[in-house]
Amino acid sequence: MAPVTRARRAGYSTGSLVTGAFGTVPGLLLLPYLTDTLGIPAATAGLLVLFPKAWDVLLNPVAGRISDRAGPRRPFILRGGLIVGVLFALLFAFPAAGAGYVEVVFLLCATAYAFYQVPYVAMLAELTTDYHERTRLMTWRMAVLALTILICGAGAPALRDATGGYQVMGIAVGVLIMLGTIAVFVGTRGVTFQTQADTGAGFGALVRAVRDSPRFRRLLTASVLQAIGVGTVLAGVEYMSRVVLGNKSLQPLLFVAFVAPAMIVMPFWQRLAARHGKRVGYLVATLIFAGALTVSVLARVAPLWAVILFAGITGVGYSGIQVFPFAMLADVTTEEEERTGARRAGLFAGVWTAGETLALALGPGVYGLVLAAGGYVSSTDGSAVQPESAVVAALLGFTIVPALFALAAVPLLNRKLEAARDTSGSGADRAQEVA
Repeated sequence: MAPVTRARRAGYSTGSLVTGAFGTVPGLLLLPYLTDTLGIPAATAGLLVLFPKAWDVLLNPVAGRISDRAGPRRPFILRGGLIVGVLFALLFAFPAAGAGYVEVVFLLCATAYAFYQVPYVAMLAELTTDYHERTRLMTWRMAVLALTILICGAGAPALRDATGGYQVMGIAVGVLIMLGTIAVFVGTRGVTFQTQADTGAGFGALVRAVRDSPRFRRLLTASVLQAIGVGTVLAGVEYMSRVVLGNKSLQPLLFVAFVAPAMIVMPFWQRLAARHGKRVGYLVATLIFAGALTVSVLARVAPLWAVILFAGITGVGYSGIQVFPFAMLADVTTEEEERTGARRAGLFAGVWTAGETLALALGPGVYGLVLAAGGYVSSTDGSAVQPESAVVAALLGFTIVPALFALAAVPLLNRKLEAARDTSGSGADRAQEVA
């Protein structure tokens, strides 16, 4: 397979404008929108955020099988992304319509997103078979993802506050999603799809494919556990700034501190993987992420500069736990396709994105339950006085809870997780599989 050009790397990476926006803004603002604009109790709001994403657990594998059978993935990416952009603009457009409207539109949005995200993730395995090139592709993609999360995480709340509501923010993010969709569609022109036999459309084929790949199951489980933690962190940023630190205006600063380091340390993760392998890099990133979150429990007594520093170190770990699982997924997919002779990129991507989507939705759900356990008081204007127990719950939900989810993945990050490694960097010869 020909080397991946810089133009194609850039083209593929722009797809993270879509995944970054849709993965960040609902996780960051939808729970506060429900609890502090619509006045929905925290536990109920968490479930409302969870349900549409839980639907994707069933839908994403189906989208993967359809994508595998259809051939080219770019048409799916174009149609799915444009529909997501339109629906996202509608999601926050009519607050008077109530929670039922939000739930229906979010469900439709999640459905369209499945048919964007699954083909997009599957395409990585078809861009190159080179072990190191996949890491390079993922560092490019994650750099764009980090920039998108930075823009959306800091910009969406600021735009909401500047315009006095969520409507303009929803339209702006919807436009960004559509622009990202068009960019990745144009930038991946000429990408061919695999010619292996189809895996079959039945549920039994999906179960057998996952059952026969213990490495995929291990990688998926680790990623899902950590994605729950990431979702919890995203859901807690506003509550951390407003309830714990007592200053809502700190939210953009916290978010910038969390995301900005990711763009700086991407080359470090690439070099670490080239020297020690992706599994070691994944483990190091996990320990940094969990360790920094654990120390952040001191936020109420620590000076602000220390809180920002902890957020920055958390962001360093976060960038690594984004890069390595996706790069390793492509390696595992290629191994399975070579072993079976069947086209499985879409199938595995469907199962993977189903797990990731559910996990990121469970994050706000978990955070909502933690707030409810602490007695968080909902309101329609965000002005309710919170009891001490709610403040403690907001702090623990942002720090200790996601750290525990991240550390729960550590036993899975042993040598059995590493796929066959090409140590030459050319992709021509593969090293022996790590025992």
